[in-house]
Amino acid sequence: MPFTPLHRALGRSPGPWTDELLDAAIQAGARETDDLDWKGKLPPAKELTQSDFPKDVAAMANSGGGAIIFGVEESDRAATGRSDPGDHGEAYERALRSAAITAITPPIFGLKIHRLQGAGYPALVVEVPASVDGPHLIFKNHFFGAPVRNDADTVWMQERQIEEMYRARFNERRGSEEALSQLYEEAARGRDTNSRAWLIAVARPRLPVVGRQLSRNEAISIFHEAEQYANELSPSDEPRPFRAMDLHNPRPGLRRWIASDILIGRGESSFDEAWGAIHRNGSTTIAAAVGGHPTGRDCILAGSEIPADVIELCIADFAGLLRATAEALGTMECDVRVGIEWTGADRLHIVTVGPFKRIHRGTPIGHFMPVETTTSPATSSDAYRRDVYYLALDCLNQGGLASLNIIPGRPPEAVESH
Repeated sequence: MPFTPLHRALGRSPGPWTDELLDAAIQAGARETDDLDWKGKLPPAKELTQSDFPKDVAAMANSGGGAIIFGVEESDRAATGRSDPGDHGEAYERALRSAAITAITPPIFGLKIHRLQGAGYPALVVEVPASVDGPHLIFKNHFFGAPVRNDADTVWMQERQIEEMYRARFNERRGSEEALSQLYEEAARGRDTNSRAWLIAVARPRLPVVGRQLSRNEAISIFHEAEQYANELSPSDEPRPFRAMDLHNPRPGLRRWIASDILIGRGESSFDEAWGAIHRNGSTTIAAAVGGHPTGRDCILAGSEIPADVIELCIADFAGLLRATAEALGTMECDVRVGIEWTGADRLHIVTVGPFKRIHRGTPIGHFMPVETTTSPATSSDAYRRDVYYLALDCLNQGGLASLNIIPGRPPEAVESH
């Protein structure tokens, strides 16, 4: 449950945004703070980028996040009553998100917008996430500035403040890269990479979750949602990681829940062995054996030969797990790394299976270069699908393959054109 500025102002336990909560805050005369800003009326949609909205959003992001609430009258920074914020349909919400991307540098993704409809006037809550990409700058004409909240006021940063924020950004990026590498090495450790290739996929939120205790039932629910998302990305009857994992019986690990391989847990061998994990801090990992798969009754690939479809299905399942985890834990941007680990003597080949089970080998791979990207899994499905598409394509390109077979069914450019 979120702990909003209104819950903090009223001394309440965490909970969702509600109209009753807003009315209680107004009745108590809640004052503006560094993470709460009252606004009476929404700016016209056509004037959003030239209004104070980008400055207010950037100031909130530079100050650790907060909420701008439209439809509230205030006097001397204290809420006094409700007012009509103006029309705000879905098109207007898209315009708000667009302004946070196009009028702010670096752009701010992941605005959460809540409509509160009570007996009187409605209200619109724009929830601004905390950001590690500060300072966020506002450009007007030939000038720029970095706004920041100073209690209830929005002020401009001085040069020294901007310098410190840039230093903090670079330090965070360096620490994030080290943490992602450690997560990847941990997921790859102990795999029999000398006999078969393994795909390792890991993701870590740029703002990790802190102090969250994830229950077993919550983990089961996340794995269930992840499987549904993965099937939407790539419906297939072929063997895939989620089918090899015991998703309904995750076991506790060190600050994580692990979906172990079903057959390995019974002491049996599994050609498509796979393991998945959800960490308390919002990180996710999948390790799947992708070399040495059978392609028919009497044909088994070498440990260095990897079916292209298996790579796509692994990435689809990983993407589903990442999205379900982000939605459940409220994480935003995540750093992602996908690699293939192989320590055998032969060079890797990504293969396709043609008619009559004919094997077509791609370009030999001396060393598979891990693919890295940053994505926002809780954003619109089309945007996330594009990220997943290119993540899978980068992997297959290394083996000489130019296109995908399963994800997403058509190139993302076709999605953008509609």
